[in-house]
Amino acid sequence: MAEKSKILIIGGTGYIGQFIVRASAEAGNPTFALVRDTAPTDPQKAKILDSFENAGVTLLKGDLNNHESLVEAIKQVDVVISTVGTMQELEQLKIIAAIKEAGNVKRFLPSEFGNDADRAHAVEPANSIFAAKAQIRRTLETEGIPFTAVSSNLFAGYFIPTLGQPGASAPPRDKVVILGDGKLKVTINYLKEDIGAYTIKAVDDPRTLNKILYVRTPANIYSFNEIVSLWETKIGKKLERIYVPEEQVLKNIEESPIPLNVILSISHSVYVKGDQTNFEIEPSFGVEASQLYPDVKYTTVDEYLSQFV
Repeated sequence: MAEKSKILIIGGTGYIGQFIVRASAEAGNPTFALVRDTAPTDPQKAKILDSFENAGVTLLKGDLNNHESLVEAIKQVDVVISTVGTMQELEQLKIIAAIKEAGNVKRFLPSEFGNDADRAHAVEPANSIFAAKAQIRRTLETEGIPFTAVSSNLFAGYFIPTLGQPGASAPPRDKVVILGDGKLKVTINYLKEDIGAYTIKAVDDPRTLNKILYVRTPANIYSFNEIVSLWETKIGKKLERIYVPEEQVLKNIEESPIPLNVILSISHSVYVKGDQTNFEIEPSFGVEASQLYPDVKYTTVDEYLSQFV
């Protein structure tokens, strides 16, 4: 068997990053995490870093704003995965500059992990977020840096526990607010094991080189109406469905403060425009994860939703 790539994760202590780090270590890849401080005073972050080290992860001290530390860290690995937060998308230009200087990286996975930035029909403020992600892709293409972008669509952990109801702490049992007509299909995936497993499998796969890896798992493609119906079946009760027309959704986005306007504008892209499933995955630009890796037994929406009954 070919030797597994050495992987550096930047942003590893974040929500997505933690699962990517663990998936890399569990897959047997020599795994490195770039951290500002290897002994943070924040107990929660210290606990995360302890779990990394217990899993055999090497902590490398570095910072996006310290070019030398970035280059030094990158020179030790084969693959770089960025999981930086939404507001740091363009900071990845610094990672790209360091990768160019290091000259040894065979694959870079930018921080995407959501809708396909090149095929989104978003309004502000989500439009600027997708534009920044698209800019990173264009830079990678221009600079000739090998890449794989992971489009993992909706995270079950964000949507399923409340069925996307703002401010709720549990799935609704009386009434549910649905953006648009609820008929367009979305894809909802479990982040913890599934997205991490697919991402790590892609790093050494020639089929994903310079492509978008879409996690469009067949058992997890539903319309909002279908998800509500599934929940109704589980609790044995019909919910009052309140539909919000696009005109009102757009008005709510304009009138809402940060971060609610960001959430609503992304939701508009997903539920009203159908940006996760309104296009075919063409071999010229993308591949689908569950087709490439049928051995990954992904968690279904049905299974995940059952725990909230």
